[in-house]
Amino acid sequence: MKFLIINGPNINMRGKCEPDIYGAKTYEDLVDFVKEACENEQVEAEFFQSNHEGAIVDRIQEAYGVFDGIVINPAAYTHTSIAILDALKAVALPAVEVHISNVKDREDFRRVSYAGMACVKTFMGLGFEGYAEAVRYLKWYINNVSSTH
Repeated sequence: MKFLIINGPNINMRGKCEPDIYGAKTYEDLVDFVKEACENEQVEAEFFQSNHEGAIVDRIQEAYGVFDGIVINPAAYTHTSIAILDALKAVALPAVEVHISNVKDREDFRRVSYAGMACVKTFMGLGFEGYAEAVRYLKWYINNVSSTH
């Protein structure tokens, strides 16, 4: 089983910006954490991070026929990108949305998730652990739900 792990804008700045919201761990720490979670689940993972919406859309499209599922933290594009929503819908791969913080407890404009509309589940406010939960859930979903459809 092979997952694409996508992180959107400013996730590469983890540990450097807004540590009161996101903590002091870096993007490299995040990648290491998710790699370990994937290894524990015997899932192969490829990582992609971009600050550019079009690059994220391109990477989602390139996932078609290559990956079994997507774990995505669209970051700020969560609340603005219909293009990412459309790309997720177009490839029709099972996807799980992750947010390090609980976006529902932040500004009102963060309450709408376009990308989440194409995802089978969302984990938020669990820090890095949300990614591990997403990997476990996505593996379960692919093995138990999507294979029956």
